[in-house]
Amino acid sequence: MRLAFWHRLSQPHLDTIFLFGDSLTQGGWQPYGFAQKLAYVYARKFDVINRGMSGYNTEWAIPVLEQVLVKKEVRDQYPKARIAIIFFGANDACIQPSPQYVPIPKFKSNLTHIIHRFTSTDSPFYSPETKIILMTPPPINTYQRGAELGARNPPQKLDREFNNTKAYADAVKEVAAAEGTVLVDIWEAVYDKAGRDEKALNKYLSDGLHFTPEGYAIVFDEIIKKISSELPELHHDNLKPVFPPWDQIDHKNPGSLKARTP
Repeated sequence: MRLAFWHRLSQPHLDTIFLFGDSLTQGGWQPYGFAQKLAYVYARKFDVINRGMSGYNTEWAIPVLEQVLVKKEVRDQYPKARIAIIFFGANDACIQPSPQYVPIPKFKSNLTHIIHRFTSTDSPFYSPETKIILMTPPPINTYQRGAELGARNPPQKLDREFNNTKAYADAVKEVAAAEGTVLVDIWEAVYDKAGRDEKALNKYLSDGLHFTPEGYAIVFDEIIKKISSELPELHHDNLKPVFPPWDQIDHKNPGSLKARTP
């Protein structure tokens, strides 16, 4: 079942960018989302596979990952994930008694485990072709979040704290440094755009937690900048389309069209 499932994720001739995260990733398919924008700029080069799981933390995400990755002994038969973007922390950073809460040491351990499923030769899913990008969660606007939760029926208490979420963003940085992965620091990028003013985050966060179009624009831009600087061979401008442009086709013999080997 796993192999058939992965095969349906992508065109057989296109390798992939694999997105793995919570609602901030799942929401990336919105018309202005970062996943949609990645799919557009990588059209005909890589497929974008979005496995964002709204509400999930790293503890719940690991069993999902185990079911969607292809085992290494058959990976040559299926499209390869050339980039894996891992984007967790917003839910792990919930405060107790939220069931989404994951303590920072366990959060870091879970992130490391997720990375090792791709990078460790001992992993059944070892994929040396995959480059990992680790993303920090964005800052929380507790003014917006508190108002949104308080307006629910029945009203709910604030479930996240500004400085606590910052600690989880810092934890992501520590894991990226320890594992040597590419880091995209969304926390700093968004907070800087807001002038380091929590209340001004409402331009980038719709409810204190999830991105507005302006917020997703930052996410996309930061990812592309890091790919350009640290993974230039995988930048969309440096990749050729799998099938040739129309003006390079042998018009008298279209049956000769062949996919380029990645």
